[in-house]
Amino acid sequence: MITLGITGTLGAGKGTVVDYLVKEKAFIHYSVRQFLINRLKSEKKEVNRDTMVALANTLREKHGADYIARALYEKAAENNINCIIESLRTEGEINALREKEDFYLLAVDADAKLRYQRINLRKSETDNISFEEFVANEKREMQNEDPNKQNLKNCIEMADYQIYNNGSISELHQK
Repeated sequence: MITLGITGTLGAGKGTVVDYLVKEKAFIHYSVRQFLINRLKSEKKEVNRDTMVALANTLREKHGADYIARALYEKAAENNINCIIESLRTEGEINALREKEDFYLLAVDADAKLRYQRINLRKSETDNISFEEFVANEKREMQNEDPNKQNLKNCIEMADYQIYNNGSISELHQK
């Protein structure tokens, strides 16, 4: 079983990479984002970027920095099929998955203005924000000394492979 972790900046194209690997390479998709959304909805809480970040941080503080990734990996291991765990945001999540056989980390990034345009097009419940809020969210998640909080900068640096997605979807698929 190959496990592919995906990290990267907001709106960089992580979901597009996942869609390609699911459709073209028969990977199964496990999403940190969806895990958090499901949990918030089950607790009848509002779903937005702030509530998702707060829930993720709380779960990591309570159960360990690798909690979410570990929970998703355990689901994947039950199926024993190649899988993608998308939206890894802490070193603890990545380090826990590195202990597994055949784990690789992919980071996806793109120009900030292009990424903001992309999130506006996808119109998810967490993306209805101004460019200033977008930049502030990213800054907050980019670096943190607390191991239970997002640290995208270090996660991206830990990647086995990095993709810069400033082009078309077909160019992304080629990469």
